[in-house]
Amino acid sequence: MISKSIVRKLFVKVFLLAAAIVAYVYFVEGGFGGSISIMVFLGILGTSFLLFVFLYWYEIVRPLRVVMVQIQALLAGKAYKRIYTERVDEVGLIAQFFNQVTKGLGKVGDQIKDRERMVDELELAAELQRDLLPSAAPVIAGLEIVAKSRPATEVGGDSYGFFPAGDKTHIYIGDVTGHGVAAGLIMTMVNSFVGIFSGIYASAYEIVVQVNANVKKYVKKSMFMTFLMLSWDAKTQKMTYVGAGHEHLLIFRSNSGQCDELMGGGIALGMVDDNSQKIKELELELGEGDFVILYTDGITEARNAAKEQFGLERLKKLVVEYCPQYGAEGVNFHIAQDVVAFAGEGAQEDDMTLIVIKRVSKV
Repeated sequence: MISKSIVRKLFVKVFLLAAAIVAYVYFVEGGFGGSISIMVFLGILGTSFLLFVFLYWYEIVRPLRVVMVQIQALLAGKAYKRIYTERVDEVGLIAQFFNQVTKGLGKVGDQIKDRERMVDELELAAELQRDLLPSAAPVIAGLEIVAKSRPATEVGGDSYGFFPAGDKTHIYIGDVTGHGVAAGLIMTMVNSFVGIFSGIYASAYEIVVQVNANVKKYVKKSMFMTFLMLSWDAKTQKMTYVGAGHEHLLIFRSNSGQCDELMGGGIALGMVDDNSQKIKELELELGEGDFVILYTDGITEARNAAKEQFGLERLKKLVVEYCPQYGAEGVNFHIAQDVVAFAGEGAQEDDMTLIVIKRVSKV
């Protein structure tokens, strides 16, 4: 708010100057009725003009120049300084406006720098996570495996892995509640624990018990991870599985063309301190040509523009359609394509992971 106008101030000073000249003429030169020499008149006029120019420069030009120097520096992208003034006229208003604008720009600049730093860190975290997930499934006698994952954000909460242990290979899929950085950290921790305990314990049951006990130490009550582990014995050509609150297993039977669904069972990792009484290792009978399909709920809960979910039944129909025609690679590819086409242009709401395993003859 302007409480003292610069024009008003200048007018008052000019008025006082004029009054001083009048007083001089009246008292010193004998009044307006007397004669005033030309030299005196010109001296008074010149002095008045010089005083007016000085006041104009001092009150308006000089302070505006100070402000304009800083504004030009700002517009040119150069270093600028805060303008310190106690003036409450138009010049003071411009200076305060400049200070407020540059203060806001400083905050915005800091926010941009923080955002750039966070983006760089997220990109690094995403790269580390991608490196953590297997780029390809290992060659396993008796099995053909293809696994693909698509996170909803830079850092996802879905995880999977393959861990050889003697004649056995442990295959797991997991899904942390939510997605983002927190989910990604838990996913990374679980992956590390699975790798450690796969080299210590022989059975999938023991591995899942130990992973749960260690995860529980570090996660909040609201965070947990559904988990499913398969264990394939290349020597006996037998498969077992242990569920920890994960989605169904889908089994395509090549001899009947049917798709069976099995409950994974158990309770998610991190929900209880000891899950040893809540999980079981069960045998999964597989004939040659049979398929096992593992997935996370990002697939079955994918929504289209009408907010309709993809659903388990639609997934089972695709399994029945594609498994007789393709190997593991083809089945994975075509199911993934159908899920993407179903969701359309809408934003992906959750991480998606799909693992297709086909039982083949032992080479």
